[in-house]
Amino acid sequence: MVLRLAENWANGSNRFIRPGEIMLGAWSGDVLVGACGRNVDPYDPHPRAGRVRHLYVAQRARRDGVGRALILAIGEGASEHFDYLNTNAPETAFAFYERVGFVRLERGGHATHRLMLV
Repeated sequence: MVLRLAENWANGSNRFIRPGEIMLGAWSGDVLVGACGRNVDPYDPHPRAGRVRHLYVAQRARRDGVGRALILAIGEGASEHFDYLNTNAPETAFAFYERVGFVRLERGGHATHRLMLV
């Protein structure tokens, strides 16, 4: 996931520069321990659909609240640009997303969970 983020940044395909898009990092001292982005959802035809992208927390920082903090920060101000945020989570992360307020969607398509903002 981190490699894909770096590749997309380097090739210019995703720089988180459109209105409402952001990329955040979580730091422990001078060490980056987590990252998460918010994009316009390229798979959802709704004009105010956002997407949580590239949520990653380093193994040593997991279960320390880093993921929750990143998701809360991603949600701040999101309703100015988006009605909801989608994500396509691996099954191992379903419980995490549901604990932070996302609702599971029907299987199929490009999203497993959605967080309503309005």
